[in-house]
Amino acid sequence: MTVNHDRAVLLVSHGTVDELDDLPAFLTNIRRGHAPPPELLAEVRRRYEAIGGRSPLNAICRDVAEALEARMGVPVRSALRLFRPGPKELLTELVAMGVRKVAVLPLAQHSAYIYGEATEKAARELEADGGVHVDVVCAKNWGREPQLTEAFARGVRGALEAIPRDAWGRTTIIMSAHSLPLAVVRGGDPYEAEVRASAAAVAEALARVLGTSTPRHVVCFQSQGMSAGPGGRPVEWLGPGLEAALDETKARGDSHVLIAPIGFLADHVEILYDLDIEARAWAEARGLSLSRTASLNATSGLLDTLETIAKPLLASFDDGRA
Repeated sequence: MTVNHDRAVLLVSHGTVDELDDLPAFLTNIRRGHAPPPELLAEVRRRYEAIGGRSPLNAICRDVAEALEARMGVPVRSALRLFRPGPKELLTELVAMGVRKVAVLPLAQHSAYIYGEATEKAARELEADGGVHVDVVCAKNWGREPQLTEAFARGVRGALEAIPRDAWGRTTIIMSAHSLPLAVVRGGDPYEAEVRASAAAVAEALARVLGTSTPRHVVCFQSQGMSAGPGGRPVEWLGPGLEAALDETKARGDSHVLIAPIGFLADHVEILYDLDIEARAWAEARGLSLSRTASLNATSGLLDTLETIAKPLLASFDDGRA
């Protein structure tokens, strides 16, 4: 049962739809108000159908919120940045419970500021609508939080143990994150540097345990967008992409790839379709076998990390740092 409190935690994820008929509205939000062309809508729908007709992302985030609330004793809610319920809807719910101070945990560890800005905007709109002020403090990028690094490293070790030990020397670990338009990175966004630093931290954690038997690792940026830019011009995406990483693995003479999607916290289309279906087919076409690490989802690895991040944010309301 939720405890009434003057403060709360708000998780903010990218979000998805629970019903395929909502895909047009969801894609319109992603495209900043531009309706998706029919071929894009059809392709995205096909991918959702290929993983069973629904992404588990929203349900996983709700499970994380419920478990974190039980741990922390304050209300914890899950908002979607690009669909319903959005930050404003959840802030309205929390305000009705008496909450006036909210710690925001973006479930995008390398792009936290985007989710924080969305929540701060929602708080301003809420105040303009009803005159209720809500103090909001948001976590900064947390991709190198030690508990998160260790959780990813444990996942890689577990996946390696499913591979014969004598095959480790012919295995490449591909640490992946979502790609971004290259113009964003060139404009000064630290995303690429953050992802690469996170991958290096996970590799170091692996090496401390496995020593010289640790397979080599590379970084790639997967799941490039499918639509064109303004005026129909192609969008240049941050790379190397996943196919390039597979080609590099093949050229080096390795025979197995272990994908560790360290840019993602939970199962979604980018995991269940882009990796488990599309990337597996790409690997097989190159004569490579493929496995991947399990997503963190609502496991203790992610919950421990979020609790560690949330506690000082909530405490900052008392000591004036917020």
